[in-house]
Amino acid sequence: MSAIPPQAKKVFSGVIFDVYQWEQELYDGSTATFEKLKRPATLTVIPVIDGKIAIGYEEQPTKGPFLSLLGGRLETGEEPLSGAKRELLEEAGLESDEWELWNKTQPYTKIDWDIFVYIAKNCRDVGSTQHDPGEKIEVRMLDFDEFIEAVLSEQFYGREFTEKVLRMKLDPPKLQAFKKQILG
Repeated sequence: MSAIPPQAKKVFSGVIFDVYQWEQELYDGSTATFEKLKRPATLTVIPVIDGKIAIGYEEQPTKGPFLSLLGGRLETGEEPLSGAKRELLEEAGLESDEWELWNKTQPYTKIDWDIFVYIAKNCRDVGSTQHDPGEKIEVRMLDFDEFIEAVLSEQFYGREFTEKVLRMKLDPPKLQAFKKQILG
């Protein structure tokens, strides 16, 4: 749906975003210049350790403190699952042998951007973290109800995930199924 058409030309290369433009025929036969951004995929993880869910309490130079799923950007040439494993290790010092892709979405039509959400069960602490110089991360362990409240709080960053949780809260059997999927 959000793919960039083959005739599009890259008109700008940024650090995170590239800009593509192309001529598009409209319904009345006229044409207009269309534009779309492209950025690396975002990889997020719901890590489970001994019945608790790990989330990040983070701070970055461009935003104050916030809560989020652990994760980051896909690197060039990297597969999404490999990137999610790398991000979990870098941000939380955690590893898992039980991974499941929970959701993949492209939230915006004007941005070619995939967001992957993985569940990592039975995580184990394997050592130190490797945070980027522009981030401070404190890992917090929450039970399921605390996790849901954190995701729905004003402090949580990740509205696509928040929206999915809100929709599940409107349908309690779906929320229970989500809980069972995460915690077993």
